[in-house]
Amino acid sequence: MSDLDLFAEPGGRGGPQAEEPLSRRAQRRNRRKQQRRRRKGSAAFLFALAFIVAVFGTAGVFGFAWLDNRMHPPDYSGPGAGNVSVQIKEGATGASIATTLQEHDVVKSVRGFMKVYAKETRASSIQPGYYQMRLRMSSQAAMAMLLDPRSRAGSQIIIPEGQRAYEIYALMSKKTGIPVRTFENAAKNRRALGLPSYAQSVEGYLYPGRYDLSPNATAPQILKQMVARYNQEAASTGLEAKARAAHLSPAALVNLASLIQAEGGKPEDLPKISRVLYNRIKAGMPFGFDTTILYYLKKRTLTVTEQETKIQTPWNTYINKGLPPGPICNPGPDAIEAALKPENGDWLYFVATDPSRKITKFASTEDERKRLVAEFRAWQKAHPGN
Repeated sequence: MSDLDLFAEPGGRGGPQAEEPLSRRAQRRNRRKQQRRRRKGSAAFLFALAFIVAVFGTAGVFGFAWLDNRMHPPDYSGPGAGNVSVQIKEGATGASIATTLQEHDVVKSVRGFMKVYAKETRASSIQPGYYQMRLRMSSQAAMAMLLDPRSRAGSQIIIPEGQRAYEIYALMSKKTGIPVRTFENAAKNRRALGLPSYAQSVEGYLYPGRYDLSPNATAPQILKQMVARYNQEAASTGLEAKARAAHLSPAALVNLASLIQAEGGKPEDLPKISRVLYNRIKAGMPFGFDTTILYYLKKRTLTVTEQETKIQTPWNTYINKGLPPGPICNPGPDAIEAALKPENGDWLYFVATDPSRKITKFASTEDERKRLVAEFRAWQKAHPGN
């Protein structure tokens, strides 16, 4: 027996005859392995296919939702209910209006309102101010209310340049129903109103212009709003630095501007009137303004009597040289600019020769002044009662 015989199959089979059964078993194992691989491959394919379907199916759903949201943005339906006051600020764009409406729950979405805004040809005519809107309105209904003047909830008021503080109180009282006395009391709290440190009172610092008053605003809030406008303008124009450059305190600048505003007729006259003031100061002459006496007397007229020019008061610029104790009105930006930049000239006098047409003429000598006064008297004779 050889060593190879030790591995022979029982029954005497050995050698090449023993290899055949082993080969068949190996083939069966290979077939089973291949079948298992095919089953695994099929499962992997099916899983991948299911994953792809799920991903692209979900993306399709979300894509459709996104497209639908773009084409049909969220919006309330109907006219809404309840009330809410909304302020549309000066220079507001369509997007800022939409954002304001959404923040107050007037409309459901910015894009919903913007879709309506883009189609509305009158959208650019929406005015700044306060509007009484409803909650949860359709964008179309909200647009209709903004275009309806009857929706204006607040009171818009224009304060002319040159108004005195007590005149402003009267205008505000008429507009809001708040008593004049309430405004007078509110004006006494200088710190609460935010007046600059150099201001002795609100006179001169109630900045003229257009104001949108909240329907719920109080007298202190309204006056504070006007003082804030002055502070904003003073800061943006560098008023304090310009005053120092002109060798004036900020208070003196506002005081001077108030005189120019009170005496001025047309804007182009203001720098000339400013020059008269500077020339009179340089010459050591009193201003001799009727307006300062009329301010003290709380009167509005074209002339003062000789007796009134002799009243002993610091506001009488006929007998007192230099500036009065404080501003005599609330000047606008043109008067402030004129106080800083007087026009070149040697004038010492000016006379409103035709107040009805706001014609003011200037003179450098006393004789010229007398001729201008004669012109005014002739106008006055032709216009009795003025």
